[in-house]
Amino acid sequence: MPKMKTNSGSKKRFVLTGSGKIKRRHAYHTHILTKKTKKQKRNLGHIAIIEPTDVKRIKTLLVK
Repeated sequence: MPKMKTNSGSKKRFVLTGSGKIKRRHAYHTHILTKKTKKQKRNLGHIAIIEPTDVKRIKTLLVK
């Protein structure tokens, strides 16, 4: 049976941490920033951790 391929879109969007958690960026922080408040843009700049309910699904996409 052939090896499982990593999903190319996922490997660009998610990063595995040393402890096994998955990091992601927030959406809505790339363009049309003039109408967003300072607070909103500041909070979107932070890195987020994937919710536990989605971890299994994301890890299957990141399989190497």
